[in-house]
Amino acid sequence: MSKTNDSFVVKTTGISKSFGDSSAVRDVNLSVRAGEMFGLVGPDGAGKSTMIRMLCGILFPDIGEASVLGLDIRSEIETIKERIGYLSQRFSLYGDLTVDENIEFFAEIHGVDDYSERRNELLKFVRMTEFRDRLADNLSGGMKQKLALACTLIHTPALIFLDEPTVGVDPVSRRDFWLILADVVRQGITVVMTTPYLDEAERCSRVALMRDGEILVCNTPSNVKKLMKGSVIEVVTPQSRTALNTLRSTEGIIEVQAFGDRLNAVVDDPSHGIEVITRKFKEAGFEIESVRKIPPALENVFISLVRGN
Repeated sequence: MSKTNDSFVVKTTGISKSFGDSSAVRDVNLSVRAGEMFGLVGPDGAGKSTMIRMLCGILFPDIGEASVLGLDIRSEIETIKERIGYLSQRFSLYGDLTVDENIEFFAEIHGVDDYSERRNELLKFVRMTEFRDRLADNLSGGMKQKLALACTLIHTPALIFLDEPTVGVDPVSRRDFWLILADVVRQGITVVMTTPYLDEAERCSRVALMRDGEILVCNTPSNVKKLMKGSVIEVVTPQSRTALNTLRSTEGIIEVQAFGDRLNAVVDDPSHGIEVITRKFKEAGFEIESVRKIPPALENVFISLVRGN
């Protein structure tokens, strides 16, 4: 396979992967530019992790071609592995080693000899200097992920792959982790990550929305949201479950999406939609805490795309 354009650090052409009769990734064409924070977004089973594992050389595609950092993933995978970082869903920290010792271990794996200064930089970078003597088993979930990121960065990779790094992490730690990732990108490192959280995907330079092994759309978050047909009316009500069916049967409502106590109704005319919803709720005896037009989120677009398909 010929080298990719220098501006692309990841490029795939028609790659597919199956496990037995199950198709995990189907005919995916994808490109990631240097310096991006690129998100593969979708629910469990969408094919996100399989895509990442193929790009890291853990799996090979059944068909199609792919390059990472201009190198072919079939014939030059060992060179690729030396130049990338990979944080898997179950990154293997050693619980009986301290924070310092874990970073030291991964430095030695990557052949980093004089790692002392780099380790100090990374501990400061991920805000864990004061915890350097703590055993990894005694860290919180968020701190373990920050340590895993430091281990991933110890050999100064040009590109890092992160597979659902914030799943199972508390909201405060998730926010802190994203601030650190923004700093990673500012340092010139390209980040390719998977996440099931569409609110997180809003922070990416570009996103690819995946479902059933296929990419539904790939663009900037703002451009993806422009694909939303109609306006979104948010209704907050304590009777959301009952009100959901009422809205779905209301004339003029294109679709209804439920998010806890919030219902998002998609309508053609927002002013008329608010009037119809308010009247319908009053007739049914539902309480309305608030009703307003809101800008579409990636969640709204993704649900609409899936239902459209």
